Amino acid sequence: MCLTGVDYFSTLGYQPAIAFQNAGMLAPLATILLVMVTLFGALPIYMYVAGQSPNGLGSIGMLERLVHGWPGKFIVLTMLGFAATDFVITKTLSAADATSHLIENPLWPFESYKYAQRMGITILLLLLLGAMFLRGFREVIGLAVLLAMSYLLLNLIIVVLGMYHLYEHPEKVLVWWERVTTNQWYIADPPIKGSSTLTLVLLCLLIFPKLALGLSGFETGVAVMPLIKGKPTDTETNPAGRIRNARKLMITAALIMSFFLLSSSVLVSTLIPPTAFVSIEQLEEKQKKGLPLSTVEQEYLNELKASNRGDRPLPTARDRALAYIAHNDGPESLSPLFGPVFGTIYDLSTIAILWFAGASAMAGLLNLVPQYLPRYGMAPEWARAVRPLVLLFTAINLLVTWIFRADVESQGGAYATGVLMLMTSACLASVIDVYRKRQGKLWQRLPWGFTLILLVFVYTTTANIIEKPDGIKIASFFICTIITTSIISRLSRSRELRFDGFELPDPQSKFLWESILSLEMPILVPHRPGRRSLISKEAAIRKDHRLPPELPILFVEVGLADASEFVQKPTLTIEQEEGRYILKISNAASIAHAIAAVALELAKHGQPPEIHCGWTDETPLAGTLGFLLFGEGNVPWMVHDLIRRAEPDPSRRPPVIIAGR
Repeated sequence: MCLTGVDYFSTLGYQPAIAFQNAGMLAPLATILLVMVTLFGALPIYMYVAGQSPNGLGSIGMLERLVHGWPGKFIVLTMLGFAATDFVITKTLSAADATSHLIENPLWPFESYKYAQRMGITILLLLLLGAMFLRGFREVIGLAVLLAMSYLLLNLIIVVLGMYHLYEHPEKVLVWWERVTTNQWYIADPPIKGSSTLTLVLLCLLIFPKLALGLSGFETGVAVMPLIKGKPTDTETNPAGRIRNARKLMITAALIMSFFLLSSSVLVSTLIPPTAFVSIEQLEEKQKKGLPLSTVEQEYLNELKASNRGDRPLPTARDRALAYIAHNDGPESLSPLFGPVFGTIYDLSTIAILWFAGASAMAGLLNLVPQYLPRYGMAPEWARAVRPLVLLFTAINLLVTWIFRADVESQGGAYATGVLMLMTSACLASVIDVYRKRQGKLWQRLPWGFTLILLVFVYTTTANIIEKPDGIKIASFFICTIITTSIISRLSRSRELRFDGFELPDPQSKFLWESILSLEMPILVPHRPGRRSLISKEAAIRKDHRLPPELPILFVEVGLADASEFVQKPTLTIEQEEGRYILKISNAASIAHAIAAVALELAKHGQPPEIHCGWTDETPLAGTLGFLLFGEGNVPWMVHDLIRRAEPDPSRRPPVIIAGR
């Protein structure tokens, strides 16, 4: 749970501030909706995902299982793009927020050049993160428990003491409610106005997608499932104990996070003045350009003049709302415990867990990429190695930090887009999976509960993309990059042999294979069953290729599986029919690969066999496309090329002979 919490709970470092900056005084009401979606939407979906994908692949693994062939591969690649967005922005946003807690601490000695400090420290944290993974992550995993539990304890202290202060000063709750009912929401350009209950509900529905960062963590919950202990009776195909304990993990984490999300939004809305969320950079930019100031910005300037601080800014709650309370940065004392000492302890804990949230995200990327791209043939073999990937992801982190200027709020939309797309895909995969398992009419097969949850996430994701398109832009960059490099890699690797041995399913096939290996000079002839009989095929081959009757002919029949898969282990069944050997290969990647694999296996045990093929009427372009996409076409040319690349010794290469009309 703490490994999940390093990602999930760490959002308390910035989520309460982002909630107020987007929802204003309506943040507690919108957070209630967020909690309902968490407990009655995301949690049931991911509990189902845990049961269907218990090996750490999550919703992407479910989609891969449900959608086959090239469409399935491209769906997985697209979702990997959104996952990359989620994990990369987790690292850059967490590092940026850790920097905010550092440079806004009152003990921090440097007041000027805040932007340069923000960029420099964020980049340094990301470089340290990459350096840590170059050394290894095993030593660091144990610290997740200490970081998550200590951080939750400090947040609990803030919540309890803050709520006690509200208990002693109930007028602050009344002031908050008066602002809610009199349209003093501190929201920039609210889409609708009014004080009726219906208006507030509709406004919360419209604002809710902006708070979607509070939903992060569920995908991490299923990603850590291989680490969860099950029962001794668990099997690889049915790890029931692991699934049950993973569900306990997600329920516990969701309940803890829901409590902190709701309580922190109440504290932030009642105890922190709205002026504390003013963006100093935006205010200075408006003053330089002579633009009109908003009401809250004008209130901020009035407070600044009354505080006798000169041009020094007031303590800010942006990106650090709970730290603002912990430091007692407001106009009045909330608790004797709060102050520079407790606030600094809280800042250090926040910085540590945010930095480790980046570590969790890096671990997620290092788990996902090797599981999919190399297996699809859509990445070079070095993509299975940790260090090259760490260097690549670190470079991407630095680029994203530079693009977003190490600003937390501006990265929130991109982060939410990645999170919400993964959760939407989990909902879609669950709906499809349940629908396929049920029988009957459409309305009987459709899981209405999951479908409703899917519609909620489709709305939330769409609204987030429209409101903050930066997320879909950066996700599109990742998706286009992954798909483009994957296609190039697959094309360049398509002529690798991709052979991991044959499976001989029965004793007869094993016996006949041993007999074939002892043949002096076998002739391999591709045969497609159904077009002509073996007798006529043999007669035509012997005539066109001038083969004497004493040379044995081995007919090779190839059955293709999913041509989009890269490496497969075909099944080889051998039969005899009127003295003729028939090699039936199933689950092959392509016809050419299967024939080349048989020829090279025979060449290891004696004289290289000859491969005799007939001419084809298809064009070279059509044959090449058929080979790349469907595993068919251009067979003799591709067999020759595969053999040439796989066998460095020309004398051991089986020759390919084409004849006939």
